[in-house]
Amino acid sequence: MSPAKGTIVVTGANGGLGSAISKQIAQSTELSEHHGVFIVRNSQTATTLNGILAKAKPNFNHDVVSIDLSSLASVRAGAKTINTRVANGSLPPIRALILSAGWQELETQTFTDDGYDMTFQVNYLSHFLLVLLLLQSLDKENGRIVIVSGMNHDTTDKRMDGTGIYKEEKWQTLYTTTEALAKGTWSTPADDPSSKSGQRRYGAAHLLEVMFMRELQKRLNADPVLSKIGVLGLDPGAMPTDICRREGFLIRVIAMKVIMPLFAPISDMTQTNGFLRTTSKSASDALRLAFDTETLGEHPKDVFVNGTEPWPVSKEAQSEKNLETLWKDSLVYAKVEEGETALVNWK
Repeated sequence: MSPAKGTIVVTGANGGLGSAISKQIAQSTELSEHHGVFIVRNSQTATTLNGILAKAKPNFNHDVVSIDLSSLASVRAGAKTINTRVANGSLPPIRALILSAGWQELETQTFTDDGYDMTFQVNYLSHFLLVLLLLQSLDKENGRIVIVSGMNHDTTDKRMDGTGIYKEEKWQTLYTTTEALAKGTWSTPADDPSSKSGQRRYGAAHLLEVMFMRELQKRLNADPVLSKIGVLGLDPGAMPTDICRREGFLIRVIAMKVIMPLFAPISDMTQTNGFLRTTSKSASDALRLAFDTETLGEHPKDVFVNGTEPWPVSKEAQSEKNLETLWKDSLVYAKVEEGETALVNWK
């Protein structure tokens, strides 16, 4: 068996989008020549992913790694396992790191054992930490990091008008302070008992992901070793997944399991990057960001797309002050210490 071309790491690999990405990797003749590392919360209960891997290409090498993104300790332990294997040569360098894991709760609000809002930590902070820890294992010549965000990171995006979640002026600025989002004091169920409170926190977490994309790329560009690594962001559209599994019957079953699965394929056929998309379409878009060189070039950097279309990031994500503040605050919340990351200008 020939050596793998590189490693592809996918977070949320048992989820709706993550499992679709994993399926395309495992069943693609070209992509299956890489070594897959699929990150899930618990490998013993990742039934969707395990079913996909059972049908993978015969020579596809892969591992399933358990990392609970609601625990910074779990992130550190999982990253150490991957880094050790890349260092000893049992895994090739990471060619693509795809961050597709997500958490959404609409009318409830939970907190992690680390003391942070669950939406903040799972969607953003743990990914922030994971990336910094894994930079030492990235392919220094062709490595790419793909961050899955969303249209809801921008309160002025016209596609969000129909949702009404940002209609009131007080909700039109998502990033006030990092602390408000980390400690979950912004848009709480007490402020608004409807599902909109959780939707706003989810949108704010997506904004932090876009801000992270931009600030990380700036710091990588100035790094003497890591400057060729590209960071890219994806708006995958609205997809029928289980991300709303904590919600009521109408959303969890009727919307996500009946209506959206029926209309998403139609949307894909009639629109290039419609509001509603299948997970298969968005998985292809994520993998395009990770590997395409014909349309994106050899070393694409700080690129955000809506499906396949270049898309502007929000004004909040364009603020250099915001980017710098979030970065420094995140180092504190993630408890990043000297020697934990290969990034030279990490502070």
